[in-house]
Amino acid sequence: MKCFTPCLVSFWVLFGFWFHSVSSRNLSVSDIKQAASPPRGWNSYDSFSWIISEQEFFQNAEIVSQRLRAHGYEYVVVDYLWYRKFVDGANSNSLGFDVIDQWGRMVPDPGRWPSSHDGNGFSQVAKKVHSLGLKFGIHIMRGISSQAVNANTPILDPNTGRAYEESGRVWHAKDIAIPERACAWMSNGFMSVNTKLGAGRAFLKSLYLQYAAWGVDLVKHDCVFGTDLDLNEITYVSEVLSQLNHPVTYSLSPGPGATPAMAKDINGLVNMYRVTGDDWDKWLDVEPHFDVARDFSNANLIGANGLKGNSWPDLDMLPFGWITDPGVNEGPHRYCRLTLKEQTTQITLWAIAKSPLMYGGDLRKIDPFTFRIITDPTLLEINSFSLNNKEYPYARGFVRSKNEDHKVKKITHSLGLTSCTEYKASGWAAENLEHDLQRICWKGGLENENQKPFCVNKRQLQFKLDRDNTYQEKYRGKNHLVATNEMRLCMDGSPKQKVTASEFKIGTFSPCTLDSNQMWELNSNGTLVNSYSGLCATVNSVEVNANSGGIRSWVATGRNGELYLAFFNLSEQEMTIETTTSDLDRFFPDGGFHTCRGTEVWTGKKIVPKETQGKIAAEVGVHGCAIFAFTC
Repeated sequence: MKCFTPCLVSFWVLFGFWFHSVSSRNLSVSDIKQAASPPRGWNSYDSFSWIISEQEFFQNAEIVSQRLRAHGYEYVVVDYLWYRKFVDGANSNSLGFDVIDQWGRMVPDPGRWPSSHDGNGFSQVAKKVHSLGLKFGIHIMRGISSQAVNANTPILDPNTGRAYEESGRVWHAKDIAIPERACAWMSNGFMSVNTKLGAGRAFLKSLYLQYAAWGVDLVKHDCVFGTDLDLNEITYVSEVLSQLNHPVTYSLSPGPGATPAMAKDINGLVNMYRVTGDDWDKWLDVEPHFDVARDFSNANLIGANGLKGNSWPDLDMLPFGWITDPGVNEGPHRYCRLTLKEQTTQITLWAIAKSPLMYGGDLRKIDPFTFRIITDPTLLEINSFSLNNKEYPYARGFVRSKNEDHKVKKITHSLGLTSCTEYKASGWAAENLEHDLQRICWKGGLENENQKPFCVNKRQLQFKLDRDNTYQEKYRGKNHLVATNEMRLCMDGSPKQKVTASEFKIGTFSPCTLDSNQMWELNSNGTLVNSYSGLCATVNSVEVNANSGGIRSWVATGRNGELYLAFFNLSEQEMTIETTTSDLDRFFPDGGFHTCRGTEVWTGKKIVPKETQGKIAAEVGVHGCAIFAFTC
């Protein structure tokens, strides 16, 4: 199949024209399967933080239409705080700078979005996006804003267009808000609403009907998943979206603490959902995604049932090219700090794990290397159409030296959270120390008695004498868990700010407070539950290469019989990574891998298995990768 890559290029060009023609027709909702493949597009957050203007948004949208639409990139998404005024004093967790309507609903800041004047909202923006052959998305927060609650705005009844009335009275924001369920990383911004109340459901429904009326095609719903799970709101929002004539792709964010068990509760309700914290341009942010991608793949969640179609675990946006820093009040000002090898590794994992591909850089300054890796036809083919995507267990890595090949292994621990009903949550036990001290250790999953457990010191909560007795009673029996080597740092069960993937993977320890996110209770069944999230702590044991950090490998099959094999070097040294052709025979009923021919995508090197002496191997640089596409 000599035209493998050129044919795929032609395919994607034709796909772009097909998509444009289909999106222009008046098809019924039932004719369209939502998120049939992982959604693909551009998001403003990595490059503009929260301060993007209408002009800057359209400049990027036009480039998506001109250069990326033919490669399947169809969404352009305005990320968070589009309703916040960009003035002195405003920041990502400020209070009192948002633009809300008479019903307490967020509307675009007219200073940055001038077309929103006169009650237009995002309708004019969506109309122009659609004229470019693209789909329009927005970021939204859970529940209701603190500003609306403080103003105690009336609730709109979407069925009547008037204030919501029940039990002989008009309902307001304070009636439906749950202040103790404020978003952990935007505590001044938003809080949950009571979906058991008719007024709470009416408020949420009024939000999503307004978004649909504006012409929004994707909503990125934040602070409802992972450690901030709000299953009631997700379930109700999904119900509202399922009843719309206008299809809306439903995305959840952020996702620190997300587990496969948790995902199985929501994947039928949504189309994509974040499974990590924020991914930024640091290798320590990229590396944790290998464990996460493996776990969600093993749980058969890639391409599982979703809202009116499929759902996809989302590894977060791609912070390549010209970007900015998280949470700042300024637009793009620097280039991505990942090495070229690290960027190639990241896009390769995202592709073969079938994550949604949302590019985050400012497209006005996109460089040729970045454009090449995000539009590589083989990777896009894998991302959209490959099957059976799994971590491949048969690859071996070697650090070459003059005398020997080093293959030493060691065990490390990573702290996380999971549903208390999952079997992995049980594994904690208390141990008595000298001087009446006690520690709590994780012993679940230990392979032998010599393996060192993960332990934290137990410390009772220290209440002030003037503390409300009801508060003391509420947290009776709860404890701080203190880092063994630092008595001032306590284990967090929920981040106090939006964290990155690497920060959550290694566990969150911060100065001890009396916040419920640092309060833990050890149950008799061996689970350790957090008072804030209701989730249970767990520890993963990870085997890695002691010289470096180890290797990973993934495999997938193509829709036309192709076999895709990826090698990843997570180490700090160049590695030789290899597997045997006999192991790859496992993917063919007749053991026919020797008939295949392949190409290493990034180098273009040709591979003929029957001529490789029974091995497929590659020299892979630090944090680099190799990916082979075999046609058989």
